[in-house]
Amino acid sequence: MLPFAADASGHRPGVTGPATRTSSGSGAIGGLGRGSRRPGKAEVPGSIPRRSAIGGAPDGAAWPDADVWPDAGAWPDAEGDWRWGAGHDPWHCASAGPVVLAEVDGSDAAPWPTGLPELDAVLGGGLVPGSVTLVGGEPGVGKSTLLLQVLRSVAEGGQVAVLVSAEESARQVRLRAERLGPIPPTVLVHATTDISVLDDLVRRAHPSLVVVDSIQTVADGEVAGPAGSLAQVRACAERCVALAKVDDVAVVLVGHVTKDGSLAGPRALEHVVDTVVTVEGDRHHALRMVRTVKHRFGATGELGLFEMGDSGLCTVADPYRYLLGDRHPESPGSAVVAAMDGQRALLVEVQALVAESMAGVAPRRSAQGVDGGRLAQILAVLAARMRAVPSQIDVFASVVGGVRVVEPAADLAVALAVVSSVRGQPLPADLVVFGEVGLGGELRHVPHGARRVAGASAAGFRRALVPAGMAGIAATSGMEVLAVSHLSDAVGAILDTVEPLAGASRRRSVPRPPTVSAAGGHDDQPARGPGATR
Repeated sequence: MLPFAADASGHRPGVTGPATRTSSGSGAIGGLGRGSRRPGKAEVPGSIPRRSAIGGAPDGAAWPDADVWPDAGAWPDAEGDWRWGAGHDPWHCASAGPVVLAEVDGSDAAPWPTGLPELDAVLGGGLVPGSVTLVGGEPGVGKSTLLLQVLRSVAEGGQVAVLVSAEESARQVRLRAERLGPIPPTVLVHATTDISVLDDLVRRAHPSLVVVDSIQTVADGEVAGPAGSLAQVRACAERCVALAKVDDVAVVLVGHVTKDGSLAGPRALEHVVDTVVTVEGDRHHALRMVRTVKHRFGATGELGLFEMGDSGLCTVADPYRYLLGDRHPESPGSAVVAAMDGQRALLVEVQALVAESMAGVAPRRSAQGVDGGRLAQILAVLAARMRAVPSQIDVFASVVGGVRVVEPAADLAVALAVVSSVRGQPLPADLVVFGEVGLGGELRHVPHGARRVAGASAAGFRRALVPAGMAGIAATSGMEVLAVSHLSDAVGAILDTVEPLAGASRRRSVPRPPTVSAAGGHDDQPARGPGATR
């Protein structure tokens, strides 16, 4: 069996039965008959033989001597019994023995750009030869469009790029590619669901990039089960990994996602690949966010912003103008939060709207772009600690632009937007806020405060409301930083100093609740003693 050599009788150690070649038309791949055992995961060229559970040789066979191992020239071509053709060095990605790590030549592993600067920034420079990248996202989010643009860019640089399309015909791919611009002659497409064609395709075309769309729709004829099953996804992914390592070609796999947003298929799919890239966005909005959740060749957490248009995905040059360009700061219930997504600070608008609940109906709590559990927690803090919102009201909270902010730093923005909507008072137009709200109403520290403030200053904001533990960022920010320790202090510092809009009391749909006085009582009730609790 691979990588063991056969003896004079045609028997290979670790293989049950002689290695006979099947006749044509039998359906065997690479000359392996259906009666013989298929090479295992660790038995492909360039890998280390798999030991048995007790530490012996594979399948109980004796370990071969040094002179039994084949050299590069001993591997047969496509007419022989082996899967890999002539000219492929089976030990291309395996060393003959231990080497000094500092002396390993890594110059060939430098990433080459994809032609999309925003995507290159996410990948730390581009795609690495011999790497396998998994791109996942919901249907219609733009995965295939993004990779088709990468294929065109690579081909325009004089390289061969191959698309293995298992979901669309070649004609459908061409119609979609023509909408993106001229098609270079070195872009090849092969519409098939048979993953075994990759071996011969790469050997003949010598591409620099291979895209498989998608890994859930291709199948290996030597593996039982339909395409998309756990066994098929695992086997096809491992075959693509072996191909990338042996032929030093960058391979990109398109993956489907489940209802909860995780990648479909076995968890091992994410483990065997080198990089996992996600494409996110609301299909009703043009904004698309590309980020890495795993990257063996660089840092993760980088965020790329694209806008879906008629000519494909375009880089968002000015994210602040894109996300805040339509904002009306004079409207109550609007707050701007400096959110962190990876290493980038994003300024997004959080809106809140309150309305009186219908009699006999439980109050509604609607959250879009923010976590529903945190919204309920913030409303409970506002009601129990500050008496700032009535209990029988409907609350709607949303993040504008199709962005989703799930970090606790958005708590303060949600709370101020709700109170602003209840009172009918807008927040200052030049104010940006961030901070976590605890169950006691205290404001807690959040990471990357200086980076958040710097991003807000670059976008034209002049004031920042932050937790008291982050007051030190005022010395280097160049902005006016208001540091407060409690949510009630934040409301008092901002909303109590702003005059309500003319006619706001007539437009307000809910009555303004009594506020808590400094002594612990309500403004419309006698203050309690010092020992009284709120």
